[in-house]
Amino acid sequence: MMSEMTVVSEIYDEYNYRTDSAPSRKENVISQFPFLLPKEKAKHTFDEDDDLDFERPSREVIKIEHSFKTKIALVGLQVWRGAFLLGDLLIHLGVNGELEGKTILELGAGTGLTSFVAGIYAKKVVCTDIDLGGILDLIKINARCNSKLIKSEFIVLPLDFTNLNWNAALFKEIQQTDIIIAADVIYDDDVTSAFVSTVQKILDTNPPKTIYIVLEKRYVFTIEHMESIAPCYETFLALLDKVKCDWIVEQLPLNFPKYFTYDRVKELVLWKISSK
Repeated sequence: MMSEMTVVSEIYDEYNYRTDSAPSRKENVISQFPFLLPKEKAKHTFDEDDDLDFERPSREVIKIEHSFKTKIALVGLQVWRGAFLLGDLLIHLGVNGELEGKTILELGAGTGLTSFVAGIYAKKVVCTDIDLGGILDLIKINARCNSKLIKSEFIVLPLDFTNLNWNAALFKEIQQTDIIIAADVIYDDDVTSAFVSTVQKILDTNPPKTIYIVLEKRYVFTIEHMESIAPCYETFLALLDKVKCDWIVEQLPLNFPKYFTYDRVKELVLWKISSK
């Protein structure tokens, strides 16, 4: 069964993020993910010789406790490449002032990495994931570890894509949310269907709202098609096409700066969906 498959994120072989720090759980590891953090929106200033002077970004790290490998049902306990691309986008938006005063909600936050980046710029961050495998406790551990970076109000709440009967606390936060973010939540058709239903209900709750979704196309070769296809991504597009809503749906170019250390592979895609 798919739920019994063991998977390992590709990023662990691309760069050495590992540290010797002791995790809270012996089966976990602690990694440091470096990134560049611009001080503020770029301003043209001149030094005493009238030469153009640029302020260099600072070098920062996000320290994350995570699993090195998991069953597929618990992939949120690992760190995946899409989190870095979404982190890049959040820094890009933040530097340009587009997150100031905003409430951001992350779906399927996993270890919390991109929520912590959002917390550098937003007024409030609501970090959510399914209450399974101790993932919410892990987010809280990681939030404490990165508290110096997080400038916003930061809360952690359970949100299960398969349960649209939200409790009062979650519903209140969703009502007040301006921007939703999600990365690497497409890995199973049932989860994908539930995710799209969740997105639809959130975007239609007290609009306007905007969601940024980062996905990595994962290709497999099939005898049926006699070629490599990305079935989970195709399912996502098909489900999105069936949604009957007055939305603005855009696939955005990845032409913003790269702040995190990772391979920005061609399989990464970024979607922006806005409700009116």
